Amino acid sequence: MRRPVPVLSALLVGLLATSCSSGGATQAGSPAASGSAARPAGDAGSASAQAAKDPASVHANELGAVPVLMYHQLTEHPASVYDRTPADFRAELERLASEGYVPITAAEFTSGRIDIPAGAHPVVLTFDDSTNSQVRLGSDGQPAPDTALGILLDVAKRHPSFPARATFFVNSEPFSETGGKQALAWLTAHGFEVGNHTMDHANLRTLGADEVQHEIAGDLKEIKQLAPGATVTSFALPFGAMPQPSSLAVRGTSQGVSYQHRGVYLVGANPSVSPFAASFDPTAIPRIRSEAATGEEAEYGSTSWLDKLAKDPSNRYTSDGNPNTVAFPKSEESRLAPAYRTQARAY
Repeated sequence: MRRPVPVLSALLVGLLATSCSSGGATQAGSPAASGSAARPAGDAGSASAQAAKDPASVHANELGAVPVLMYHQLTEHPASVYDRTPADFRAELERLASEGYVPITAAEFTSGRIDIPAGAHPVVLTFDDSTNSQVRLGSDGQPAPDTALGILLDVAKRHPSFPARATFFVNSEPFSETGGKQALAWLTAHGFEVGNHTMDHANLRTLGADEVQHEIAGDLKEIKQLAPGATVTSFALPFGAMPQPSSLAVRGTSQGVSYQHRGVYLVGANPSVSPFAASFDPTAIPRIRSEAATGEEAEYGSTSWLDKLAKDPSNRYTSDGNPNTVAFPKSEESRLAPAYRTQARAY
């Protein structure tokens, strides 16, 4: 059972403001840090932009909390708190759809590219460890219906307002039953994000700097070999264990391969703050374990947190449908990051 190691400190956001050194096969991409860049402009012709509404009419609060959900293994016989049955997983997706959540990728969340309809709430679906229960393609090349991917696609088909969007944090030799090349090609071709989770699911806190960089850069190298078109800017810490120094979670180089991440995802126990909030730290983004409201740690699980957000909806992120502005009640104005003041739409 892969239990989390608590993360006691986060990186300085300013670490993300410098460019990474190049060398060999380099993963490019400038970082996004709160307070250092304006919100990416949305497509003026997008459905959400066309359907933008007066913020007050939909109780918009784009400084509200966003659930980043963490999944691992789907199994009919759960053996740990990290396992969910396929039926439980489907029920959670159905709940999210019925409560107005719209999935976005980790990369979209970190960079503030949250282009969803007015009145909707973003949710980030993340999958760790690249298990076969998450992604397995059949002989026809399509996702098996009993996998997490197959279930997500089916729920999305039943709920057009709930698109199939997710981020898969993979290790070495991902999705072994299908084969990494075929599986990653399918994911990237259908708009899913592939993120880094180290080669060997290593506890980075126990490794030296060279070993840390080898684990992360090595995983990036394999991902790029399997899916040359993949852009890897999101990183999930195995066990939630931050390396020392913590800057190595953001950037590093090993054997001619350089990596640089826009977002570093933890094993945490609460929703994330909005990427437009002054307190947002893209180098330490908390995630919520998918878990039913039972057991001694239930208060930290997804069922409990979704209940809390439903009972007090003013605290969750609600979009006004305009991807080019940041809308929120005037009472929340002090929480806005300075970089987004020109795009603020307080009411």
